[in-house]
Amino acid sequence: MTRDRSGNLALGPGPEFDRIRRIIERLPGAHGLGDDCGVFPHGGEFIALSTDVSVEGVHFSLDWIDAEEVGWRATAAALSDLAAEAAQPIGILAAVTMPAHAPESDLLDLMSGVGAAAKHAGAEVLGGDLSTGSAWSVTVTVVGRARSPIARRGAVPGNRVWVTGVLGGTRAALGAWQQGKDPLPGARTRFAHPEPRIEAGVWLAQRGARAMIDLSDGLAGDVPHLAAASNVAITIDLDALPIAVEAQAQAKQLDIPVQHFAAEGGEDYELLVALPREFDDASGFTRACGLPLTLIGVVAEGSGVHFLMSGAPVELRGYNHFR
Repeated sequence: MTRDRSGNLALGPGPEFDRIRRIIERLPGAHGLGDDCGVFPHGGEFIALSTDVSVEGVHFSLDWIDAEEVGWRATAAALSDLAAEAAQPIGILAAVTMPAHAPESDLLDLMSGVGAAAKHAGAEVLGGDLSTGSAWSVTVTVVGRARSPIARRGAVPGNRVWVTGVLGGTRAALGAWQQGKDPLPGARTRFAHPEPRIEAGVWLAQRGARAMIDLSDGLAGDVPHLAAASNVAITIDLDALPIAVEAQAQAKQLDIPVQHFAAEGGEDYELLVALPREFDDASGFTRACGLPLTLIGVVAEGSGVHFLMSGAPVELRGYNHFR
């Protein structure tokens, strides 16, 4: 594994993570930063904590989805970090900023979505905060417990890399809206109502998962963090990617291979996991969790990420908040 002298995990490249590195330098005594959750031991298990912010005009638009869906989506995004740590949710806190002119009914609908997502994951709403500002934002803090948390840093040469679900559906919805069109129903659902893979994370941990991360910044953006934290090289076969059917039309309109479209799309909230070479029970995963588990890559000695398509190297980039 790769940590700096303070015990913080190495992060992959990108302007957002350059900023995070500089922030860590300003935090005296910071330890263990750089993972999906902060984790500490408690009573024979571990408590996992994470927080996630969703901002109007950056992560969502009320022209695309309604306030209740905003609340669900923001909560699911935060819960996805617990899934990546193989943690079971306990509770959440939601801090909401709302425009002064917004109707109270929107606030109540948004919080209904927060509550529904929390209940769906088996968590309670423990509290929060309310303020006013120039735009809507929802900051959700999640609390969970794990027997054996799975960090990003455990991948070793010889592991194989798998991904849950399918990729590219969220980007397909976003692309349609940006073109002034209604997305296909399946794509809209993937954007407005993502499912945090809580059950999947626990199942994978029980089958020997070595490292795990949720795909919030896209496969192309998140694989480098897994590789950097584990101090390994990862090769991804783009031809093996499980791709949402809704991504095909959007990729064709952009005149790019659908594999590139799916790999660079963010906010799918699927899990990328490094498992021992001998793992071979994707069918058991599907029976237990109700979604596919697909082998897409391998871990080797070295550093960095190598994307291949038809055996040839490909340059990809993930979502960048500061682009």
